[in-house]
Amino acid sequence: MKLFYSPGSCALGVHILLEEIGAPFDLARVNFAEGQQFGEAYRALNPKSKVPALQRDDGSVLTEYQAISIYLALTHTEKRLLPLGAERHARMMEAMEYVVGTIHSSGFRRVFRPAAFTHHEADHDAVKAQGLMIAKDGFALIDKGLGSKDFIAGDFSIADPALFYVTWWAVERLNIGLPVNVQRHFDRMTARPAVRKALKDEGI
Repeated sequence: MKLFYSPGSCALGVHILLEEIGAPFDLARVNFAEGQQFGEAYRALNPKSKVPALQRDDGSVLTEYQAISIYLALTHTEKRLLPLGAERHARMMEAMEYVVGTIHSSGFRRVFRPAAFTHHEADHDAVKAQGLMIAKDGFALIDKGLGSKDFIAGDFSIADPALFYVTWWAVERLNIGLPVNVQRHFDRMTARPAVRKALKDEGI
């Protein structure tokens, strides 16, 4: 397998899962600063012009964090990355979708890419502020769901690297505080060998 990534992007979540699984894979950096994601070669691989993209051994490509993570979990069932039971599984998916679809896509995307939401540069600060509010409100909701649990579903699952990459943005890129339970999750994730290796390999 080969993971196409940009350092510190949402692909970090997939990178962590690959390290957790222990299956062999290669890393292929997509240079966003040079616009490589829009180049002909990468667009032939992933027309969405974004990461993550996971090229499997048969040459086929999967995109989107949720799809890739579920594929990895279902093809490595011995790692128990999906919670047992309909209720726990549904709640895990609910939290993961909220992290990716709201905290990331509605919140941090406004913070990091305000031009995608307005054509007027004068409005960028307002868009960023709105995005930061969405992210903070999202962390507050996730904090309540976490409670005293170590991980989102109780045990480590595919939802936890998703929460980690957005909390990493909050801590390392924006230096904003996290709610108590989310901070505990961040600290617990940072201590995992797979997370430390992924961060080191991405040079972040």
